[in-house]
Amino acid sequence: MKILLISSNIASTPYPAYPLGLSMVAAALKNAGYDVYQFDFLVNNCSLEKLGYKIKQIDPDIIGISIRNIDNVNLLNEQRYIDAARNIVKKIRQETDAKVVIGGSGFSIMPDVILRKLGADYGIVGEGEELMVEFADNAKKGKYPENQCIRSSLKICGDEIPSAYYDPHIMEFYLKSGNMASVQTKRGCTHKCVYCSYPVLEGSTIRCRDPIEVINDIHTLMNKHKVKYIFFTDSVFNDDNGRYLDVVNEMKRRGIFVPWTAFFKPEGIDDKHVKLMKQTGLKAAEMGADAASNITLKKLGKSFQFNDIVKCNDIFNSNGIATAHYYMFGCPGETRETVMEGIHNIINLKKTVSFIFMGIRILPDTALARTAIKQGIISPDQELLEPVYYIAQGIDKQWLENTLNDAFKGIKHCIFPPDLLDGSLQFLHKLGYSGSLWDMLIPKDDKHKKQKATNS
Repeated sequence: MKILLISSNIASTPYPAYPLGLSMVAAALKNAGYDVYQFDFLVNNCSLEKLGYKIKQIDPDIIGISIRNIDNVNLLNEQRYIDAARNIVKKIRQETDAKVVIGGSGFSIMPDVILRKLGADYGIVGEGEELMVEFADNAKKGKYPENQCIRSSLKICGDEIPSAYYDPHIMEFYLKSGNMASVQTKRGCTHKCVYCSYPVLEGSTIRCRDPIEVINDIHTLMNKHKVKYIFFTDSVFNDDNGRYLDVVNEMKRRGIFVPWTAFFKPEGIDDKHVKLMKQTGLKAAEMGADAASNITLKKLGKSFQFNDIVKCNDIFNSNGIATAHYYMFGCPGETRETVMEGIHNIINLKKTVSFIFMGIRILPDTALARTAIKQGIISPDQELLEPVYYIAQGIDKQWLENTLNDAFKGIKHCIFPPDLLDGSLQFLHKLGYSGSLWDMLIPKDDKHKKQKATNS
């Protein structure tokens, strides 16, 4: 049985992201003995004609489509991605009678409405590795689920999370856009941020992959694919139980040194751990600060205060690690006073770059959605496929936009709107620079000059 997996992602800013989830499902299917083919819509210039040719060439029995994101969560420059997936389904229908199965993190956030919108046959909610293999096994026998949305309450164990099957042709495209490849070390999130869908998608228990397998992936990427930069895709790399250190120690034990970055929670970090991570190649740290005042941090469900953000940033800086922070204004509890306090805090945060968002995209089944219902911002039965953004009651949207524009205009390390420099970063990637590149916005001393990646 032949299975074609399609990545429908069309987002390329600030840089294209390798379709890791799709590749992990591909690995599970290959391990189960199926003939698996991958097609990346972005790699193929979003060409429906090329997709049609691929379908005719393969003649698949099942086609899976991965939806990574619904939109770009940027109120000031909205971009929506569902229409691209719908056009893919429409093209598939013109070419074949193969069953079409939708999956991916974007789909799982609001599966019923997306499945209805796209007109696919089935959808897999949550982790797709085991469910897609089960679907294929049954399809081979002519058996199909009664319900279009296929759900499982069980999460696969960390040791059962497969290594991705990194397609060489697809990887080549992404390496030309920054030499960066994605690796996952764990799933699940124990935190309770009111806006976040990670616990809904991955569960609230940490499930760690075997560190040896993680480092095997990195070794393969470095030697087979010539990857020069690793991005750990975990929702939070520095988990509270310290399991991330198992990965770092395994890197050190095996002599793996490669530039890498990850998302960090700005607490629980000390100088010793940062030094250890730097020995394996840690180059940059992205911080999930999210709010810039103690009041809004608490309302978002954060367990730290702004002073913790400052301390964590100082520790990374003292070790020569570049940092980026992400902030949202308009959070629950936001007032004009907290806006001005947050602006002051961000501007005065030293040696870092900060990306500032206005409003928070409301997602189903989150605490923020429940708050928005209570406050009459959305209705209980409202479908949130069309983006709705939360801005605290009492904060005028236009005032907030004008205030943020005035405050951050001309400040190089404070980026508002958050996509302001996307085009410049893409241009630098084309010149051969590696990584996320926002670290180039940070004022550097002589010890921390930018280095252009070589392709040798």
